[in-house]
Amino acid sequence: MLLQPGVALNTVELQRARWEMKQSRTAKELVQTEQKYLEQLDLVTTYFVAILKAKGTLKPAVREAIFGLLESIHHASYILLLHLERGNLKLGLEGFCQELELYGHYAENLEEAKKTLKDQLRKNKAFYRFKKLQESRPEFLGWQLEDLLPLPLQRLHQYKHLFTDLMENTSPDSVEFQQFAKAVKSVSEVSQWVHSTIRSQENSKQLLRVQKLLKGHKNKVLSPGRWYIQEGWLMVVPTKGEEVKRKMFFLFSDILVATKPCHPLHPLNSDKFACQAVYPLSQCTVDKVFGHTQSQGGLLSLSFPHKTLLLMSNSQEDINNWYLNLTTAIRQLKARPTAVHQKEYLAKQLVSPREGHTVEQTCQDL
Repeated sequence: MLLQPGVALNTVELQRARWEMKQSRTAKELVQTEQKYLEQLDLVTTYFVAILKAKGTLKPAVREAIFGLLESIHHASYILLLHLERGNLKLGLEGFCQELELYGHYAENLEEAKKTLKDQLRKNKAFYRFKKLQESRPEFLGWQLEDLLPLPLQRLHQYKHLFTDLMENTSPDSVEFQQFAKAVKSVSEVSQWVHSTIRSQENSKQLLRVQKLLKGHKNKVLSPGRWYIQEGWLMVVPTKGEEVKRKMFFLFSDILVATKPCHPLHPLNSDKFACQAVYPLSQCTVDKVFGHTQSQGGLLSLSFPHKTLLLMSNSQEDINNWYLNLTTAIRQLKARPTAVHQKEYLAKQLVSPREGHTVEQTCQDL
């Protein structure tokens, strides 16, 4: 860039001009997306919550279970938009951040809300007809109630990016920067809260799914603090000259469960698995016997105080995933040796079917 004599390029002023331009663009995007978000919330609060209150189609407790804090979230968004449209960006964000915890509580209830909605659609014919009628309105543009309920969590993700853009395009030595930074901190904390909630809910679903896959009522997969990690077929290589056996394994944060499929003609359990052994990861070390090269498949050696388990797969990627997940789970488990864990470690022994014991007895303390 050529400068005429006597003309100095003030880089500070140029940078501020760029910041102001980008900040203005982000603020405009925040207003436009908030308007659309509020319109979508309006569909639920107007055509569902308000009318259901008047009609009494749902009992108050059931209505609350489905819609929960949605009206409060709608009100917070309405107040925010009022400030944004009047140009009171900082004041709007300051007040809105005080309401952000609504999103965390909403996330905690969302799975229960979906379940209650599904149950009511199955049991309550009047509500089923009402829902279909409301969704057929032109204002819904094909949206269903199931699509609209998760919107606050999607919007929370957008808030995080928009608030961050506002902060990054503000001079660090300005009062505005501190206010935007505070908003980013608030929304990030709630986002982490929501993320942890969703992750915990997904884990509970996985534990329950595996619980239902196992034959018998004594197999207790559901346990506080246990996390589902992986499942899949692996071949167990015997230490002596026996036949290689293919088994389904379920890996959790503290145990590895070995199972076999029930007989396909069994009248009740044809689609389930019989538990054969539970291996506590607190007593396990894992090594690759082979599989660290680009050759097909690999073999893992799992060592316990009184047993060695050899697991084989014909897939290199598969054996690598098992090795990574096993070693990570063991390392994380041993990295928190609290008194409670130490007690659990001592109480848990390597479990495998023994002569005179049924599979159910083997896994009853799972």
